[in-house]
Amino acid sequence: MHTDRDNTDLSRAAWRKSSFSGCQGNCVEVADGFSTAVPVRDSKDPDGPALLFPAGAWAAFVAGVKAGEFGAGGA
Repeated sequence: MHTDRDNTDLSRAAWRKSSFSGCQGNCVEVADGFSTAVPVRDSKDPDGPALLFPAGAWAAFVAGVKAGEFGAGGA
């Protein structure tokens, strides 16, 4: 995992929330379009720092969420 201080330009990132986020305001946003990393940020602090996860690690995390590996939720 990296922070946005690692010279990845996120100024043109198109951020999106999960369709499962609802409207409670406790959401993370991700940005698509980066080949090797997935930027993630807190939706309540869009000007704050972003975390960069390796694309493969993010894909494994999302697959785990969908499979219900982390408790309640999952699709």
